[in-house]
Amino acid sequence: MNLTDAQRRHLRSLAHPRKPIVTIGRNGLTDAVLAELELALTHHELVKIKVNIGDRDVRNGTVEKLCERTGAARVQRVGYVATLFRRNPDDPKVSLDPA
Repeated sequence: MNLTDAQRRHLRSLAHPRKPIVTIGRNGLTDAVLAELELALTHHELVKIKVNIGDRDVRNGTVEKLCERTGAARVQRVGYVATLFRRNPDDPKVSLDPA
């Protein structure tokens, strides 16, 4: 999914007050984490994830793998927290229009 800069800004503003729903710990990217993320993306569409592993490069790689495996778009990553978005075609909940 390709997001425009305006859509990313809008999604960042919507995600700001939210807390991370999924946490990736020392066991890394497991099937259970992926299953939980799939459920969260289907239900919420806009999800914050806390990635408590390795250094910056490892965190970036993990977030990119998550995006590839779930089909989500990375909205932003700041420190240990990444924000992902994936549209639910059956029941859209988040508007991509900043208006």
